[in-house]
Amino acid sequence: MTKKRFISALATALLGASMTVAMASDMATPDEAKAMSQKAQAAVNEMGSEKAFVAFAADDGGFKEKDLYVFCMDMDGVMLSHAMKPELVGKNLLDFNKYGDELFKNMIAVAKASGEGWVDYKWPYPGSDEIREKTSYVLTNNEGFFCGVGAYK
Repeated sequence: MTKKRFISALATALLGASMTVAMASDMATPDEAKAMSQKAQAAVNEMGSEKAFVAFAADDGGFKEKDLYVFCMDMDGVMLSHAMKPELVGKNLLDFNKYGDELFKNMIAVAKASGEGWVDYKWPYPGSDEIREKTSYVLTNNEGFFCGVGAYK
């Protein structure tokens, strides 16, 4: 390999590695997801669901950071709010099982049993077709439904 080709290959490898690191740093941690879920619970409890849902969906509402967003669901499986896919609002997703998990049934079970907790499931990784492990922290609120925020593991 010539010196010029070696330098070109090295530059390409370094650029790829730095882009991978940049992408990884754009992804939130489970701890960050839990903190946002707690913040969402406080928002619903303090301002009511209608105003909270508007804040969750707004780009400048403080509820969209890195790859995090808030979704809210009632105890029957009906999506009440989804910051990234508003077309899901009003749909019953109780039996959703596209990736091998009954994630919404599991979220409802956790919300009913203890009012909060982690739910693990598989979900498509942003920007790819790859299915990866994800976990969401769900918390019930004073209005009787739960909101969750997920992060890849």
